[in-house]
Amino acid sequence: MTASSQFVDECGLNVRGGDGGAGCIAFRREAHVSRGGPDGGDGGKGGDVWLVADRNVASLLAFRDHPHRRATNGVHGRGKRQHGHRGDDLQVTVPEGTVVKDRDGTVLADLVSAGDRWLAARGGRGGRGNACFLSNRRRAPTFAEQGEQGEEHWLRLELKLAADVALVGLPNVGKSTLISRLSAAKPKIADYPFTTLEPNLGVVRTDDGFELVVADVPGLIEGASEGKGLGHRFLRHVERARVLVVLCDLADPLGRTPSEQQRILLEELGNYQPQLLDRARVQIGSRADLAGQLPGEAAFDGLRVSSVTGEGIPELVGTLVRLVRQARQAEPVREAFVIHRPEPEGFAVLREEDGSWRVVGRSVERAVALSDLTNLEALDYARERLNRMGVDRALVRAGVRDGHTVRIGGFSFDYAEDDW
Repeated sequence: MTASSQFVDECGLNVRGGDGGAGCIAFRREAHVSRGGPDGGDGGKGGDVWLVADRNVASLLAFRDHPHRRATNGVHGRGKRQHGHRGDDLQVTVPEGTVVKDRDGTVLADLVSAGDRWLAARGGRGGRGNACFLSNRRRAPTFAEQGEQGEEHWLRLELKLAADVALVGLPNVGKSTLISRLSAAKPKIADYPFTTLEPNLGVVRTDDGFELVVADVPGLIEGASEGKGLGHRFLRHVERARVLVVLCDLADPLGRTPSEQQRILLEELGNYQPQLLDRARVQIGSRADLAGQLPGEAAFDGLRVSSVTGEGIPELVGTLVRLVRQARQAEPVREAFVIHRPEPEGFAVLREEDGSWRVVGRSVERAVALSDLTNLEALDYARERLNRMGVDRALVRAGVRDGHTVRIGGFSFDYAEDDW
C-alpha cells in the first residue's frame, strides 16, 4: 500500500456563512401594564467565513477530504426586546501564497503573507422582531422578519510557494540531492525520473545569520508549459521565486548536452510566463563527480557542483546569498490583493423562457426572503416595501399584465393590477 501525499497544492473549498436568527413576535405582559406593546427582539447576524494566511500551514491537505466550512448561525430574538447573539466568525487558515479563484477561474484574492485575510462568505442578516414594526398605523404588529441565509460559494484554492530560490531542471538531474546538501531538508532521492512529485522546501542558513528558502520544484519535461507531465502544477511554484537555479546534468544518461538541456528549460519557462526569463538566474552543472563518463559535459563552462563530494557548493551558496540580498532590496513589499466587486444597486425585471417574469436585485429579494409570507400582515408589509421601491411601476413598464406569473427570489405570484 502506498502512502498518500502529504502535500496538496490545489483543492476545492465550499464556504457558507451562518444564517441570521429570526426576529421574535412577543408582547409585553405584566400584571399592572394594560395593553403592553410589542417587545420581540431581533435575531443575531450569522457568522462570516474568512480565509487567513498562516505560515504554520504548509499545504492545502486539510481541504482534500473535508472541503466544507461553515460559520455558526445567529441566535433567534426573544421577548422583552432581547436580541439574539450573532454567530461566531470562522477563520479558515491557508498557507502563505494561496490564490483564491471562483469556479470560472477568475482570481478573487491572493493571500501572500501571514495575516492576509479575505472575506469568503458573509453571514446572513438577522431578522427584526415585531417591536421594530410598531407605528401609529400598526399598533400591534403580529409578524417579524425571518433570518437571512448566509452566502455560499464553491471556491478553487491554488498554492504558489513563496521561496527565495527555485531549483529548475529536467527529471533526475540531482535537484533533490542538492537541496538535501544545501539545507536540512530530506526529500525522497532515487536514480529514476520523477522521484519528486511534490515541491520540497529547505532553509539555507549562513554563518552571519542570513537565511534563504530554497524550493526543489519537480522535474520539468519538454512541453511542460502546455501542461504535459503536470507541467502547470509544477511551474506554478516557480512564479514567486526571486532567483532561479537552472541545473544541467553533466552526466545526462540520454546524452543531452548542457546547452540542449538549458534550451529546453528556458523555452518552457518563457512559454509559461515570459517575465521569468528576466528573473535573476544561475546556471550550474550538477553531478560533476560523474563528469567524463558521458560525452557532452566538457562543453559546459559554468559553475560545476557535486552534491556527493561537495565540489562548488560553497561558491553556489555565496552566489545565491548575493543575488537574494539584491532581489529583496530591489523588490517592493508584496501585499495581498482582493478583487472588490460592488454589488449592483437597484433591481431589474427580466423575462423568463417560459413567459413568466422575474424581479432580480438584492434589495427586493431580501424584502421577500425576510418576510413570513404566510402571515397576511407580513405579506401586506412586504407588498408596501416593494411598492415604495417602485417594483409595481417597473412591472408595468416591462409589460407585465394581469395573470402573468412574477417571481421574486423563491416567491412567485400571479400579477393582478388591483393588488398594487
